[in-house]
Amino acid sequence: MQLYSSLPLSLESLSVNHVFALALLVCSAIVVKLLVMRRRGIRSMEAFPGPPAHWLIGHVKEFRQDGHDLEKIMKWSGQYPFAFPLWFGPSLSILNIHHPSYVKTLLTTTGDGLLVSTGQKWFRHRRLLTPGFHYDVLKPYVKLVSDSTKVMLDKWEVYGKSGESFELFKHVSLMTLDSIMKCAFSCNSNCQTDSGTNPYIQAVYDLCHLVNVRFRVFPYHSKAIFHLSPHGYKFRKAARIAHNHTAEVIRKRKEVLKIEEEQGIVKNKRYLDFLDILLSDEHQQGLSDEDIRAEVDTFMFEGHDTTASGISWIFYNLACNPEHQEKCREEILQVLDGKDTVDWEDLNKIPYTTMCIKESLRLCPPVPGISRKLTKPLTFFDGRTVPEGCTIGVSIYGIHMNASVWENPYLFDPLRFLPENVAERSPHAFVPFSAGPRNCIGQNFAMNEMKVAVALTLKKYRLIKDPQHIPKMIPQVVLRSLNGIHIKIKPVENDL
Repeated sequence: MQLYSSLPLSLESLSVNHVFALALLVCSAIVVKLLVMRRRGIRSMEAFPGPPAHWLIGHVKEFRQDGHDLEKIMKWSGQYPFAFPLWFGPSLSILNIHHPSYVKTLLTTTGDGLLVSTGQKWFRHRRLLTPGFHYDVLKPYVKLVSDSTKVMLDKWEVYGKSGESFELFKHVSLMTLDSIMKCAFSCNSNCQTDSGTNPYIQAVYDLCHLVNVRFRVFPYHSKAIFHLSPHGYKFRKAARIAHNHTAEVIRKRKEVLKIEEEQGIVKNKRYLDFLDILLSDEHQQGLSDEDIRAEVDTFMFEGHDTTASGISWIFYNLACNPEHQEKCREEILQVLDGKDTVDWEDLNKIPYTTMCIKESLRLCPPVPGISRKLTKPLTFFDGRTVPEGCTIGVSIYGIHMNASVWENPYLFDPLRFLPENVAERSPHAFVPFSAGPRNCIGQNFAMNEMKVAVALTLKKYRLIKDPQHIPKMIPQVVLRSLNGIHIKIKPVENDL
């Protein structure tokens, strides 16, 4: 009896011991793998000295997302010219480059959406979409962007009358989403006039935040751990909302095309929009539904969130520099000559405004950094080499604020972009839209949208800095502010 009664206990003990031993074995294997990866990372970066890093969490604690992260980058950029490694966990290292000479080497060499795709797929999609950004296609977009901007400015009348401070980014995000829906997808979304928080914009905000969280928390580098975490759940939920939004856009357009085809309707369109090009290619070259959604997801994000960041910071910088704002306003009023909208022909007649836009993009690049994973070794001009498999981070903010390239880099000085001054600099000293073969395919669209938004806004309102709300820049997927971007406005007509 004693033998039988003790048997379950022995089996239970054996089972617990086995589980413990297995867990120990798995943990040991993970530690060994991390150590091997760390040693490999250290070897790959041995030619590049950098700030001391904790063996386990790297430099993660240095970046607190408190509005001072970019200051830290600039401090290290001064200590380590050209490039330095950053560690995010025990095994993930990124070579952060911040000088035009290094950037030129990387960006002039040639990783799904155009934002992240690789190899032949990228070349095919780039070639396919390039006609969608021809000036003949972009020309009618100017009126559509003007219409969207005027909706936003009409909503601002309450702030113009009250004189109270308000947060820019949420308003501008709705305007740029409205514009991209009209221009690229021929869809009137009414998102600016709908009440409540726009679910797509909120989803994009959450995704940007969660991508940043995953990058900073090294256990989340494991897909399995991130998937099982609360942050992973929130990420999937936000991604589902974003994907559903784009899927609905695609579905509606396919329905229209099907009805037109069945009824023999000939489209009376002067141009093909972005979605027309994708869907026509689907029939001719077999673009999959997943390919189409990836491109629409990419363009929807790139076409609204990055331009919203750019425009918001432009408004803030003009509010902080009223003398330059007034010069822009004088130029704009002269060109518009009483018109309440901007025409295509006006865009090249506002050179001072354009220089101010570029100077704001230098000080506050909408995308503060990009990265590339090397598929072959890369040697820089000074002979230092990075092996295949390494990740290179391009600090666009670091390049734009590099004191060896820009005199008084923190000063707002649009005259930096006079043609004679531009000619004296490396073309890779100013890269808000990246450079080389993988530059931003929509940069002309973005610049046109910024010009239209600035012109119509300065025609109607005087932008005033709010000293009680100084934005704290935080570098995420796009450049945001921890505490929002606030200004005050005053109707220009009140000054007359």
